[in-house]
Amino acid sequence: MNVEIDPLVRDTAAQLGGGVPYALKALAGLLADDPDMGRPSGLPGVLTVTVDGDMFEDCPDLSVGYIREPDRIEIRFLRPVLSTQPPTGAEDQGQEQGRDQGQSADPATAVVTVREVADAWHRITRRLQDNAPDSYAALRAGAGPAALAALEEEFGIRIPIELHVLWLLTAGDDGGDGWGCLPGNRALMPLDAVAATYRLKMDSQTHEDTLNADRSEDERITAWKATWIPVVAAGPADGTSGLYLDAATGYLGRWSRYNEYPDEELDTLVTYLEEAADMLEAPALATRDKPGLIGGALVWLSSIDPAQEDRWQPLRG
Repeated sequence: MNVEIDPLVRDTAAQLGGGVPYALKALAGLLADDPDMGRPSGLPGVLTVTVDGDMFEDCPDLSVGYIREPDRIEIRFLRPVLSTQPPTGAEDQGQEQGRDQGQSADPATAVVTVREVADAWHRITRRLQDNAPDSYAALRAGAGPAALAALEEEFGIRIPIELHVLWLLTAGDDGGDGWGCLPGNRALMPLDAVAATYRLKMDSQTHEDTLNADRSEDERITAWKATWIPVVAAGPADGTSGLYLDAATGYLGRWSRYNEYPDEELDTLVTYLEEAADMLEAPALATRDKPGLIGGALVWLSSIDPAQEDRWQPLRG
């Protein structure tokens, strides 16, 4: 389902608080999956849903009105509601919403996941905006629901809600001066690179399956699974390896062009983003990697070119 946001609504969101545009994008993702989550508003053809502002930083409680058509949704209005009004709609419906990924249902479910991803990404981008403008400028705009629906159709699986929300917020990282903004100078993959890598890895597994027919059970090779979605690359211009998100388990794993057996990261996408945000906000306490700057770009120490080390300056908390 395609979800459109009226330009005036976007302008209103920007004026209500720094977290409101994130909340609006997150709600758009939920509406794409559950177009009938709203309640009748009393206005002809208009449904409303209330968003709990406490789920997002710098965001009041919101009342959002939208019209639902057979193939599209248009968000028509957005207004703050009194804090004494109990939140309904987005939270209630989000807790009922299931995503058929083979994962067991978590009582916190979709709304909490939406809030965690949006909050972690907001923390990351705020630090980039304040300290590394080149890296901030290299982030692509968010993808539309139609683009994500096309990926789901191509893959034949549902995109997990956490990845769905992240891609609504940003559809890739072109790299600030060649460095990605995630630890290890990794970069979020643009959607076309995600699709190309997925096809390549599935073709590779098809070849392995042909060979597996003549192998004993112990010798059979699984280099890729249909539920693995590539998300992060080694760098903006380096697609030889990276991280995938397993839609079946919710965990990240390592992938490589050379088909080494992938390793599980034992991180979810949420914990991965939250740790990156923590390291950017408190660099002195960072253990996995050290964030710093070269000019206007964020550069992580673990993967810096030795020739550039004298230009690197640690990021201050």
